[in-house]
Amino acid sequence: MADKHAVIISDQSGVGTEKGISLNFKVTAEFKKEFKGFAVAQGISMTDLLKEGFALSRKNRQK
Repeated sequence: MADKHAVIISDQSGVGTEKGISLNFKVTAEFKKEFKGFAVAQGISMTDLLKEGFALSRKNRQK
């Protein structure tokens, strides 16, 4: 599973809250539909699928 990367922002009480940062890029409508459908079929979010795919790609390319 991919590591979670998020910005931790402390509120006034000093307790950290997790806030993600947007990652924007263009894909075709067909790719988005297929990507979202696959994520739903696997029972995971699109974000988790992206993180998992990135982790696998990074691991494979470091060989």
